[in-house]
Amino acid sequence: MDLRDAVKAAKERGLTLVEVAGKVDPPVCRIVDYGKWRYDQSKLKKKKDITAKMKEVKFRVRTEEHDYNIKMGRLEEFLDAGFKVRVQLQFRGRENAHKELGVEVLKRVKEDAKLMGQCDQEPRIAGRAVNMVLSPLPKGQRKRRFKLIHGDLIDPDEDYEDEDDDYEDEGHGGEAGAEGAEASE
Repeated sequence: MDLRDAVKAAKERGLTLVEVAGKVDPPVCRIVDYGKWRYDQSKLKKKKDITAKMKEVKFRVRTEEHDYNIKMGRLEEFLDAGFKVRVQLQFRGRENAHKELGVEVLKRVKEDAKLMGQCDQEPRIAGRAVNMVLSPLPKGQRKRRFKLIHGDLIDPDEDYEDEDDDYEDEGHGGEAGAEGAEASE
């Protein structure tokens, strides 16, 4: 359709002619209510932003200490990267009879993560799960607690390289570890 005819048809209907794809030959246009079209476009953009900014970490009632530390380290990585984190605890079988234990675990997670993020949604029971949402603190206020090496928490006073050197000195690899083992015998 000719451009003038398209503009005339849009005005007759009380709508606007909007270019949808301008880089193709010929350009593609649509006759729409411009206000509604802009509103729909903004909603689509918000929806994409929200899904891209949410990560999830799952726990169980009987998550062991080592696994808990690993999951908390992962949670802190997500918060440090600027993502919101949904923390979910799922119940299986007889665990459903003691949902208060699940709420206690998520309260512990909330307390352990308070240096990295704030709680947007308090722990809430939803069917066979307990959910909570955390959002990151501003960059200057974040302080990680769950940095891990070989499954153990790193003491915040020690450097990562120092810990790695100690690991080799204990005879776990490298020539320095083998020499250290011979000297101690």
